[in-house]
Amino acid sequence: MKAVVIHGERDLRIEDMAPAAQPGPGEVQVNVANGGICGSDLHYYLHGGFGAIRVREPMALGHEVSGVVSAVGEGVEGLAVGDKVAVNPSRPCRCCEYCLRGQPNQCLDMRFNGSAMRMPHEQGLFREALTLPASRVEQFTPETDLAFAAMTEPLAVCLHAVRQARSLVGKTVLVSGSGPIGCLTIAAARLAGATRIIATDISDTPLGVARAMGADETINLATTPEALAPLQGDKGRIDVSFECSGAPQALGGLLNATRAGGTVILVGMGGDAPLPLQLTVAKELTLRGAFRFHEEFATAARIISDGRINLAPLLTGVHDADAAVAAFDLAADKSRAMKVQIRFSGV
Repeated sequence: MKAVVIHGERDLRIEDMAPAAQPGPGEVQVNVANGGICGSDLHYYLHGGFGAIRVREPMALGHEVSGVVSAVGEGVEGLAVGDKVAVNPSRPCRCCEYCLRGQPNQCLDMRFNGSAMRMPHEQGLFREALTLPASRVEQFTPETDLAFAAMTEPLAVCLHAVRQARSLVGKTVLVSGSGPIGCLTIAAARLAGATRIIATDISDTPLGVARAMGADETINLATTPEALAPLQGDKGRIDVSFECSGAPQALGGLLNATRAGGTVILVGMGGDAPLPLQLTVAKELTLRGAFRFHEEFATAARIISDGRINLAPLLTGVHDADAAVAAFDLAADKSRAMKVQIRFSGV
């Protein structure tokens, strides 16, 4: 079967992989429809990895996919051939201390599709067909657009981030970085009851999408760097800030804008940043990280299936798998692209 496979820096190939096995007891086979290109996929493509994690053997990319059930194994209930689904790429061990504490996203033996952390690598989901436990798929209504269903995983990340902030009801929220994760955080914050949402970025293209996804105000910090100043007066005007850009230089402005006693959620995966410790202490700020997701995957699927978020503004384009290199090149151009997807022909 066809797969999108990384071999090294800018060495992306469309290759044949062994076909998916017939599903056994408790398993389903899924014909993959759409796969979204994530920031980690881009790191593998552009740089051959990130940090100490390097591609050491050919690896199928991808962890944001939707598809259609093509076969059902013995004992599977609630799923049938033809059902639209999204695939959860996260496989915690369920027996380490963090899993047993109810923190499976911090699993000590996590397996995550499309990751080169292990050797052999965990193969990704950009393949024509997958056979996997039925517990790893979430079902959608027949009317659901499979391109939107493929956004379940990134939406789950953002729902987890919003959950880390506790209640957002009636709060003023600032989202730093208006890429796909920032824009989905805006949508999730609106669902959680935020009454005023301000989005920042250094490009007008993502800010336009941020407005379409629910931001009340947008700020281009490249053209108007002083625009944060009114939000920083009187120890800050923002109740909860989400740092989604991963840019180390964004943190200082965010901390200054967050009110005394407010909360900052760190979502973006970037380089290490110097922490204004004195400011954090003096304003009694709460800093929390947000990493991946667990039960939020099922919640994200329900939200998308119910049509509670309009995901259309996020979708830049869908490329056939044979044009995967062009899709990755487009996804790497942040001045033109938000969420770029790959379409497989088996659906």
